[in-house]
Amino acid sequence: MQLSLPEDSVPVKEMFERFFATESTSARVRAAEPVGFDAELWKELVALEVPFMRLSGDAGGSEMSLFDACLMMEQAGRRLAPAPLAESLVALRVLGEVGGDVARDWIAKVRDTGAVLTLALRSVEDGKPQLVPGGAVAHGILTFDGSTLAIELTGASLDAPLTLGGAALGGFTPGQNTRVILASNADAKRIWEAGIEEWKILTAAALIGLSREATEMAAVYACEREAFGQPIGTYQGIAHPLANDIIDADGGAMLQMWVLRALADGSEDAGGLISTLFWWASRTATNCVAHSIHTFAGYGLSNEYDIQLYHRRAKAWALALGDPEAELERGGRRLFLGEAASLPDPGKVDVDFESPDVGNPLAEELRTLLAGVLDPEKHNLFEENFEAHDWEVHRALGKAGFLFPSWPEKWGGRGADADSARACRNVSAELGWAGLAGGVTGMAGMLVQVAGSPELQDEVLLGFARGDFTSCLGFTEPSGGSDVFAAKTRAVRDGDEWVINGQKMFTSGAELADYVLLLTRTDPDVAKHKGLTLFLVPLKVPGVEIQPVHTFMDERTNATFYADVRIPDRYRLGEVNGGVKVMSMALSVEQGGSHYHHQMRKMVDAVLAWAGEEQRDGKPLIEHPNTLSRLARVYTHSAISEAMSARVLATRLAGEPDLAFGPASKVFTTEVFIKDSADLLDLSSPASLVRGKEGLGVVEIGYRHSTATSVYGGTSEVLRSMVAERRLNLPRSRA
Repeated sequence: MQLSLPEDSVPVKEMFERFFATESTSARVRAAEPVGFDAELWKELVALEVPFMRLSGDAGGSEMSLFDACLMMEQAGRRLAPAPLAESLVALRVLGEVGGDVARDWIAKVRDTGAVLTLALRSVEDGKPQLVPGGAVAHGILTFDGSTLAIELTGASLDAPLTLGGAALGGFTPGQNTRVILASNADAKRIWEAGIEEWKILTAAALIGLSREATEMAAVYACEREAFGQPIGTYQGIAHPLANDIIDADGGAMLQMWVLRALADGSEDAGGLISTLFWWASRTATNCVAHSIHTFAGYGLSNEYDIQLYHRRAKAWALALGDPEAELERGGRRLFLGEAASLPDPGKVDVDFESPDVGNPLAEELRTLLAGVLDPEKHNLFEENFEAHDWEVHRALGKAGFLFPSWPEKWGGRGADADSARACRNVSAELGWAGLAGGVTGMAGMLVQVAGSPELQDEVLLGFARGDFTSCLGFTEPSGGSDVFAAKTRAVRDGDEWVINGQKMFTSGAELADYVLLLTRTDPDVAKHKGLTLFLVPLKVPGVEIQPVHTFMDERTNATFYADVRIPDRYRLGEVNGGVKVMSMALSVEQGGSHYHHQMRKMVDAVLAWAGEEQRDGKPLIEHPNTLSRLARVYTHSAISEAMSARVLATRLAGEPDLAFGPASKVFTTEVFIKDSADLLDLSSPASLVRGKEGLGVVEIGYRHSTATSVYGGTSEVLRSMVAERRLNLPRSRA
């Protein structure tokens, strides 16, 4: 797994970050209006050979990877660079692929004279006008009419109508100017179509940069502007929409990396995901600038404030191609109907989302073991609840050291490295074994290893790893909900023992467990987050009562009561009154370990199979544009979810700063899981109402199960606040 910025790409990012910050200031962006072109900036870009980044070495270019070109475009997007960069990059790359004297002459013309060569994004037809980005300042427009690639000379600049956001849009009517033929062979169509796909990726990168910058501008303003005596960023009505926006913008960046990896690997879904990446980047930019300008309130509407520059371009850049929703539908046709797409060569892509699952010896050993013990008729596979727990499977995994393969062998693990451990988790998820009891127990065991006494480690760790017993979590209380810092369950020291009294709610898995990870108040006279201590409490001691609470998800949870429960001090984890520090380790694991993307894809597969048979208006439902768009949306969400989950692990492995990536991953994944399962239930209704474990039954299960996922491991509201504070540097929005 490698999701850090590759070493060779670091100077590329840093150089363009400095360049655009210096040369594409807001003053120059304003001066370039209303057309949206800065001639001096263009000269500087040509002098730096930027338009030739993607041109092949044989044609005199830099032959830079699409990954690095996207890094450049993101920085251009952050600074609203008024130059037709994506268009010129693609047009020159196409010339390099076509070759010939005309192509060579135009490459030299751009390099030597600073001529602007752009491209018409849609197939041309004589006499049928279209708006062309960069066309208002272009000396030539690369066109394709369905069979022939050509450059149409513009002579004098085209009309530059007043538009929403500049982009040097020119009104172009094909056939009115001199046309120079480049190619009419079989490759012409492929080369042009691949160029348009590359344009989508590059423009998406610019939109992601714009989205991030606009959101961060709003966050800075929210820290400065005060209302009712405090910065407006302390109000969740301001902070939480901005947190959502930066989560979505970062998710777009991860999806872009995912797409580039898919292109490099020749993945079947690469073409479809290019279309949905463009849709996602456009949608995200629209939302980010809307919330950002709302944060500035009336000032954001003023021409004196820069945020309005971002607001207009967030729409203008994407809409040059047309309705982004059409790209979502196109993505669906490519993903689910096999529509072919000509794709660009991305060059070197030094990022990797996957641990070595295929061929990983430990993972393959686990696969063989699970294949021998899992029975679809007997076990509730692909259900993430404690009702799916099976002691036979649990203990078989424990006996082989697979409950917690990363644990040291002395504590019942396999001493596996992080990649192998993740490969094992992926195999379990793929085969449908959720193992929630094992997951929670692993969390407790991890805390015992780092914060438990030697006596406690000897008592529980081997038993946990062998599957002899499990643990559950006792954080939430009836009166506190997600505010775990408000815990009232008291622990009072009595010599070498502690006496515990109180109540916990939603103690899922307690009926199976031998221990509970219990958060208690040990000092009521200090700030509520400072007077908490964490214990691993045996449940089979006098004074513990477990009462079932049944949910509509067919999942049992529990209320647990503690009346004068006495335990030795060896069950304490960490320092007295240091429970928050210890507990935060547990929550970071829970927040970053989501695998709901597996369930989302299974729902897509189920609806896809059903829609292929279901007839509407005389044709299969899967052929309807609305169906394709909705399925493509869920598929894209699942890809972003998986990529964001991978980022959590990759950040930990690389030892890089964690800007609330775990909370961000959980917020995104659970929120789209809730919305998408409801939408797929609607799409496949009324058949989806019938409960079952096969076919559309997985959609009904997913819908019911999704409801609680925004609560598990911290509610979305709490986690959004964490993202706002750690990713956007907003002030604390809760006590």
